[in-house]
Amino acid sequence: MATTNEPTEETRNDLDLNALFSTIDAVEDDPTLGEVTFRAETEWTGGVSCETRVSDFDHAGETIDSPEFVIESDEPTQLLGERAAPNPAELLLAALGSCLTVSYAAHGAALGVQLNSLRFEFEGDIDLRGFLGLADDVRNGFDEIEVTTYLDAEGTEAELAELREAAEGASSIMDNVMNAVTVSTELVTN
Repeated sequence: MATTNEPTEETRNDLDLNALFSTIDAVEDDPTLGEVTFRAETEWTGGVSCETRVSDFDHAGETIDSPEFVIESDEPTQLLGERAAPNPAELLLAALGSCLTVSYAAHGAALGVQLNSLRFEFEGDIDLRGFLGLADDVRNGFDEIEVTTYLDAEGTEAELAELREAAEGASSIMDNVMNAVTVSTELVTN
């Protein structure tokens, strides 16, 4: 997909360069400005489907009002669902793609690389024996996620390699997928 605006001295990759560099400088000067807390609430809607709602988030200790977004999830009919929405594994791939897109656009802008088009393809295998408790030696989730990046950008091979390294290295979702993240749980019963 091509960008909607031609680059100017003030914008690159449809991002305001002054705002981008001001944000970078502000967080560098005051690290608390880089602190963000996101929340989500998921509710079962029957069968193997659910709805997740996200809205307000905290930034630098302040709650930021935001519209509410609803993300639906269901499973294919082969996995007891009605295929009314993407399944959780597909939503993870979508989150990874969304985060990588943000990272490529922002880091490209900061590095002086104009993106003309950017697209990702993701593929990963899951062996249901793990989820179904049929094999202790089988992982419950993806064994591997393959990512193919299709990038049309204005830059040398070295600049595009630098962009790839910066974008993939800075992606928070890539980090969460590639490295263990602590998840603490609590069960509240009625």
